[in-house]
Amino acid sequence: MSLNSKLKISVSNPKVWIVIGVTVAGVLILTAETRRRRLKGRRVREDYGAFVERFELLPFPQLPPPAAKQALSGLTFAMNDVFDVKEYVTGFGSPDWKRTHEVAGKTAVVVTTLLKNGATCIGKTVMDELSFGITGENSHYGTPTNPAMPSYIPGGSSSGSAVAVAAELVDFAIGIDTIGGVRIPASFCGVLGFRPSHGLVSTIGVLPNSQSLDTVGIFACDPSILHRVGHVLLQLNPVEPRRTRRIIVADDLFQLSKVPQQKTVYIVSKVTEKLSGYQAPKHMNIGQYILSNVPSLKYFHEQTSNLQNGTHTLKALSSAMLLLQRYEFKTNHEEWINTVKPKLGSDVSDYIHAVIKANHENIKAYYKVRTEMRAALRNLLKDDGILVVPTVADTSLKLKSKKTLLTEFHDRTFSLLSITTMSGCCQVTVPFGKHEDSPIGVSFIANHGSDKFLLDTVLDMYQSLQGQVNAVTSLPPSLDLNGNMEASELLKEKGNAAYKGRQWNKAVTYYTEAIKLDESNATFYCNRAAAYLELGCYQQAEEDCTKAISLDKKNVKAYLRRGTARESVLYYKDALQDFKHALVLEPQNKAAKMAEKRLQKQVS
Repeated sequence: MSLNSKLKISVSNPKVWIVIGVTVAGVLILTAETRRRRLKGRRVREDYGAFVERFELLPFPQLPPPAAKQALSGLTFAMNDVFDVKEYVTGFGSPDWKRTHEVAGKTAVVVTTLLKNGATCIGKTVMDELSFGITGENSHYGTPTNPAMPSYIPGGSSSGSAVAVAAELVDFAIGIDTIGGVRIPASFCGVLGFRPSHGLVSTIGVLPNSQSLDTVGIFACDPSILHRVGHVLLQLNPVEPRRTRRIIVADDLFQLSKVPQQKTVYIVSKVTEKLSGYQAPKHMNIGQYILSNVPSLKYFHEQTSNLQNGTHTLKALSSAMLLLQRYEFKTNHEEWINTVKPKLGSDVSDYIHAVIKANHENIKAYYKVRTEMRAALRNLLKDDGILVVPTVADTSLKLKSKKTLLTEFHDRTFSLLSITTMSGCCQVTVPFGKHEDSPIGVSFIANHGSDKFLLDTVLDMYQSLQGQVNAVTSLPPSLDLNGNMEASELLKEKGNAAYKGRQWNKAVTYYTEAIKLDESNATFYCNRAAAYLELGCYQQAEEDCTKAISLDKKNVKAYLRRGTARESVLYYKDALQDFKHALVLEPQNKAAKMAEKRLQKQVS
């Protein structure tokens, strides 16, 4: 039989056509699926995974001339998925929440206000599940990609809103800041983040996390846009008498940060020297101030060792903050969680269930701390003070970091965030360039109700701050005076005398001069570390001890002092290793034994 005959027989067979049809259909489906996946991947890359839902809400109609142009005309914005939009289901970062709730009957007041003033909304953004987290990771909708550091967390809970602004997908965005939900992602993504004074921006139509702490915050890259949006939401009077600004630097909080003060405090000092209307910065220990002015914190001291140390005071404050948040979250959502039993991501499941099971014994104490903090900050800042603090203690963490690392990160982060959260004050985090490729955020805090004063201050300082940030690229080279060993020993002895006389700043000066003469002497670094510890300069103390250990690996005092410095800034795991190393070198050392026993409880 010829080939043509075979072909004719095959083609005339109905089964052949079925096979051909299925094959062609399969090819078409496969092609369509491949194209869909490719387009999806391209779309995700384009919007950095920031959005959970895209739509457009047009601004209200503009009045004809001679009416003034709307304040936000031409600006676009996004919002995270806690804000109600009429005819849309508010998702709360959870598919199960979205599945079990109806569409909203009204749009949130804050969204309506933005639309009335000329802004256009382009969608809702990803957030931490049930607004309960600070990393910005969401196992259901994916984690938005931090444009500044793609393999690192964007921060949360309002991660998608921060990413949308950082990637310039919108002009500004809104999110919820309860215990840091705007300030953390703003810092990690390198944008401006504003937490208004508690209670001044409407939360009607916003899903609650903790009503006593919830605020509607704003993200922006441009300080003038932040200024305009803030004025609209807060309904501020554009005219206000100019006041001299008192800048107060919280030195103890900058000791918590791994970022050199050359890149933070130094920049603020240089800028305020040049601008008119600013007093020279004053320095203080905010932890000690809070300890003296918030007596109700004594109720929380059991969880935080003791309150003699300002850092432990801040940890007690953060404990009060978290207990208040969890109590109100439980009140708001316990019934739904127990009824629906939602499928929670592994990163939040343990936290949520612990919150629901928790018993709260002294609820009044939570609220009393909040009241005393409001009064303490009002007395400190009055109507002309600006408190300068690091926004967060650490640079951004890698995605899917280990739980042990997250626990330490939480402790250090909440210690800083609790000051504004529990006082209800307003705070703006400002990008200060980068450290080790990670964005840095420094925050300015003003008294409750002084939002316009704070926004005006940030707008006034911003360009000068950014100019100084660009100018500071590295630490200044230290003066190297070689050789004179005898003089260096004399300086060390003077330093020892000053230390014994409790003149710790003078001791630091003498030890520093000794180091300039002999940079290879471990004792000089170790002694200076002791003086730094007395001053509460924990970062400098840790660095000096590390240098001393590199020069003399059997220097027991260096391990002990580095352990003390690390414990003071809540790096318990690293501190424990230092004390253990000291015990290896000196098994009978009582201080090391006591420290090891104390830290074993903290780490476990």
